[in-house]
Amino acid sequence: MKTRSRWAALCAAFALTALVVIGAAGANVTLTQVSADPFTNPTSQHATELEPDTFAHHGTVVAAFQVGRFFNGGASDIGFVRSGNGGASWDAPGFLPGMTFNSGDPSSPYERVSDPSVAYDAAHGVWLISSIPLLPGNLVVPTVFVNRSTDDGQTWSNPISIPPPVSNSVDLDKNWTVCDNHASSPFFGHCYTELDNFGDGDLELMSTSTDGGLTWSTPIRTDGNDKGLGGQPVVQPSGRVIVPFESLNGTITAFSSDNGGASWSRGFKVSGIRFHGVAGNLRTSPLPSAEINADGKVYVAWEDCRFRKGCTANDIVFSTSTDGVNWSDPARVPIDDVNSGADHFIPGLAVDPTSSGAGTRLALTYYFYPDTTCAGGCQLDVGYISSPDGGAHWGAPTQLAGPMTLDQIAQTSQGPMVGDYISTSFSGNRATTVFAVGKPPTTAAFDEAMYSPGRLAIASAAQATRVATTRGAGPVTGVGTGETHHALKND
Repeated sequence: MKTRSRWAALCAAFALTALVVIGAAGANVTLTQVSADPFTNPTSQHATELEPDTFAHHGTVVAAFQVGRFFNGGASDIGFVRSGNGGASWDAPGFLPGMTFNSGDPSSPYERVSDPSVAYDAAHGVWLISSIPLLPGNLVVPTVFVNRSTDDGQTWSNPISIPPPVSNSVDLDKNWTVCDNHASSPFFGHCYTELDNFGDGDLELMSTSTDGGLTWSTPIRTDGNDKGLGGQPVVQPSGRVIVPFESLNGTITAFSSDNGGASWSRGFKVSGIRFHGVAGNLRTSPLPSAEINADGKVYVAWEDCRFRKGCTANDIVFSTSTDGVNWSDPARVPIDDVNSGADHFIPGLAVDPTSSGAGTRLALTYYFYPDTTCAGGCQLDVGYISSPDGGAHWGAPTQLAGPMTLDQIAQTSQGPMVGDYISTSFSGNRATTVFAVGKPPTTAAFDEAMYSPGRLAIASAAQATRVATTRGAGPVTGVGTGETHHALKND
């Protein structure tokens, strides 16, 4: 495994000075800062870290995120942090090698990198982080990167490139990687990466690896030539892969494979999207967050305003399926009353992969505005809520961080940014997460870094008194679908 001594010194210093426990103003938990932007290249916004993904396997949790965000796309590098005890504490942070010349690798032709996604391949004992590199000038993305770790997420290889798709125009976006970790599956050890080709109208594509991410197949399209972005594949115990994504026609849609990724079905509609544009031009859209329980039931969550009269604010809603074809009516996560005036967005849904049936445990992290109108200025917060019974009932919500103002987070061509997505993961009987928090800057232009609340409890049956509902507040008018962001690349 290749590492850089330069970062070893930085990380040792960070472990002594930055991994401090702090109380989040106005929040109900104590946060630990787990990373910070160390870069100084003048082309990026410093200090910024954003858009994390997490994955847990037994007691190990790995999080990856953008570091040093550029205004018009991508970041200087992808950072990572690792926990060996389910998120109770975190090792010193690191930064993936071989990525960009801005991160100290002069041999790299790439200026920027974006969209980290974390996976674990149990068959080969390999951790994977996929991302997309951007070329300087036109910012085209010609490939998807995959960095590997064979020492439980402690050190990482230089990136491996997934072959480009067969197309007259290749400009890739929004990758997501998952592996089949079901020992009984005929495709145990297959890993799958979803991506879309912005250069070909956001055509949805899938690539497969059978050797722990060392080599990858040429990405192929679905039988329906489906177009969209933000797909998050999940794998059932049978080996069926189901990929919910945001389509270009204003729906959440899903396609699947039953043959280890040799081919992919056409997309089946999960639900229409009813999306309220978030105030303050905050960068967000109804991208899905998908996970699966031990039975193979798929849960998909997204931001949606169907339960608010006049579509005045978003709730987090979710739908479930056992086959990827037939989906339940979207249910509202009852974070607050439909007349609360709060707006909820950027969900990171976790499903306990060891739970099943009516005992399926869910954990949801999300951002929110207490006041959707942002009267007097937008106040951005992070919230958490959980369910012990598959989403039928939920416990009381907890504020994890905030409030923060929008000038405290990275500015982009599509609005102030904490991430197009976030993530929550189960390790044991508790959930953990890493997310971006902006604070008033001191020495740099920003102070937006990665924080963790540690291990989060799941509401008991006695505590879960809030009932999810599938009945909306009547007809919704003036509804947006979130489609306008497709005119711009989402990296």
